[in-house]
Amino acid sequence: MSGAQQLDADAGSGMEEVELSWEDYLEETGSTAVPYGSFKHVDTRLQNGFAPGMKLEVAVRTDPETYWVATIITACEQLLLLRYDGYGEDRRADFWCDIRKANLYPIGWCEQNKKTLEAPEGIRDKVSDWGAFLRQTLLGACSPPVPLLEGLRNGRNPLDLVAPGSRLECQAFRDSLSTWIVTVVENIGGRLKLRYEGLENPDSFEYWLYYLDPFLHHVGWAAQHGYELQPPLAIKHLKNEAEWQEILAKVKEEEAEPLPSYLFKDKQVVGVHTFSVNMKLEALDPWSPFGISPATVVKVFDEKYFLVEMDDLRPEEHVRRSFVCHANSPGIFPVHWSLKNGLHIIPPPGYPGQDFDWADYLKQCGAEAAPQRCFPPSISEHEFKENMKLEAVNPLLPEEVCIATITAVRGSYLWLQLEGSKKPIPECIVNVESMDIFPLGWCETNGHPLSTPRRARVHKQRKIAVVQPEKQVLSSRTVHEGLRSQELNSTDSVMINGKYCCPKIYFNHRCFSGPYLNKGRIAELPQCVGPGNCVLVLREVLTLLINAAYKPSRVLRELQLDKDSVWHGCGEVLKAKYKGKSYRATVEIVKTADRVTEFCRQTCIKLECCPNLFGPRMVLDTCSENCSVLTKTKYTHYYGKKKNKRIGRPPGGQSNLACALKKASKRRKRRKNVFVHKKKRSSASVDNTPAGSPQEIRIEVAERLHLDSNPLKWSVADVVRFIRSTDCAPLARIFLDQEIDGQALLLLTLPTVQECMDLKLGPAIKLCHHIERIKFAFYEQFAN
Repeated sequence: MSGAQQLDADAGSGMEEVELSWEDYLEETGSTAVPYGSFKHVDTRLQNGFAPGMKLEVAVRTDPETYWVATIITACEQLLLLRYDGYGEDRRADFWCDIRKANLYPIGWCEQNKKTLEAPEGIRDKVSDWGAFLRQTLLGACSPPVPLLEGLRNGRNPLDLVAPGSRLECQAFRDSLSTWIVTVVENIGGRLKLRYEGLENPDSFEYWLYYLDPFLHHVGWAAQHGYELQPPLAIKHLKNEAEWQEILAKVKEEEAEPLPSYLFKDKQVVGVHTFSVNMKLEALDPWSPFGISPATVVKVFDEKYFLVEMDDLRPEEHVRRSFVCHANSPGIFPVHWSLKNGLHIIPPPGYPGQDFDWADYLKQCGAEAAPQRCFPPSISEHEFKENMKLEAVNPLLPEEVCIATITAVRGSYLWLQLEGSKKPIPECIVNVESMDIFPLGWCETNGHPLSTPRRARVHKQRKIAVVQPEKQVLSSRTVHEGLRSQELNSTDSVMINGKYCCPKIYFNHRCFSGPYLNKGRIAELPQCVGPGNCVLVLREVLTLLINAAYKPSRVLRELQLDKDSVWHGCGEVLKAKYKGKSYRATVEIVKTADRVTEFCRQTCIKLECCPNLFGPRMVLDTCSENCSVLTKTKYTHYYGKKKNKRIGRPPGGQSNLACALKKASKRRKRRKNVFVHKKKRSSASVDNTPAGSPQEIRIEVAERLHLDSNPLKWSVADVVRFIRSTDCAPLARIFLDQEIDGQALLLLTLPTVQECMDLKLGPAIKLCHHIERIKFAFYEQFAN
């Protein structure tokens, strides 16, 4: 074998055990990933069958033997955000639960099982007649299907029910409208490998469809819609009619409990078409989608389906290529669509010459062009652009998924160049809503093999895992144990096929956007990004924020990773453009789902905006930080940061950001803020600095505080309630997040507050002022 042949063989092998470094690959190719939210079918798969507004009967958290009605606020994979009915718009009692572990039941379950239905203690006194309240709130209410709840309690997500061995009904889509039973051979992330029922040697009749394909249905669909179950023409000749009917009877006997129809509730609804026989159009052959050619409507089955055949003028007998269509089928176009989009139409085989003319062709065939009204409107608003990367199915080898580059975009159609395919393949054409295209990282997330170009591969043995110190958090337990480090886990992570992935990241447009981000541009961002691979999702989020800034280069500077910082994730090179100049800097992005919530919050604080501006939780009405009532100055006072970062040259990369900001660095230094309190020190001021710690700044106790209870016995909720009653109310969230109870509160000092709460000196002093008041009241009222 020659060296060139060896290289080709190596380059074509997509099965090598390697890992793909998306960040390196995108950087090397100078491209970007198609936004995750552009793939509607993938986003639908991650839904769990539950929808906001549905109602359930849920065990009361404080009394598991008692139940109450709760409404679904948000659903994400196996997680639900619930609110007990009776709280109205009050979000304080909202809670997350794992569908597979929580006691969730449909409406009416308590009555059937003689269980107590009683409002939680927090709202029990709000309504005088709870019976009348329930009758009103349950009027027209929708509850999840019972099989869905039962399946989830057994640890199965809805799509997991479509397991190998499951049966479905599939319409033939090549030459007839016959419907036949298919068996699921494999389910990878919703991509189903299917096999016709009743074949002894079925390998040659296996094919792949996405579970939301409009031609795929639950068992019983054909009977419900008036279609007869008949094997497709491709296999009908293999058995006689009696044998096929025997197979059908056996299936009906075995399928006592078929897959529930709600699994397919998000499928596209097939509408009524207006095509008639002999109409001409332009079409894309589904089994050879490499060019657009003339085609003809040769049969109308009914008001929903018709048959399109690719034109072939050759006199000898050739296999005719046909496919079943409906009103919204992709790949069919009105006459002259190619011409209007600057494309060359491929003449039908046997056509004299290469310059195809529709006027002459229609006259020669004695046919009419299908009018524009027959075709679905083009999807003009989408986020697919040239040079973006995605993952796509190889149309010539459906079991293979490859990395693809968008080489051209025409309306709602993409031209894709597949990379790393086992065999060379020309550019293929797909619709933007095709279920054969996926976001980068989809294969990795779902355990599907991915054919990759060799230059993008990274051998596993060269990967190095570095364990970083965990972030210090404060709670009563950590104070009692010497403020020992621990990790707070987020409950917002999503598990897909056994892997924890980044949950959806919501942009909460109503929250305070801070001094760097343009409020109008923030409002134009999508509602959410993800879920999916953490690095890819968070990279897209940060890119959107940078582009939504007044000065993108400034936001990039604020986000840049200090070279001396301790890394908790991976370094990603992000870009910004401002006034015709390009900037690049390395930004740290976390790689695991349990760090996503804190990463989003800390990034918001860096940008001096509301900590809830973006993150895994959706702000429905009122932000928990109450950011809408704070002015820019006040908000920056609480959530500002030390401005000690500067943009430098990223390792191995080029940066002109440092040059662009060089002139600014020559400005004269600011005077340091000196915090001097010139008021007379009260004799009642108490110094509670522990021995051996730095001398604490003494804070005047302006007024005596009378406590109704001993702060030593305060719960976390009591502490939060007190902080919210002061002018440090925006900091109450920190006390809640770090579970600071009364004992921990009394042990706080200024150095501890600054270190563990990451506050500037000003807000820290202000907070310690109130803590000193509590300490003084404690010694005066309860110490003896």
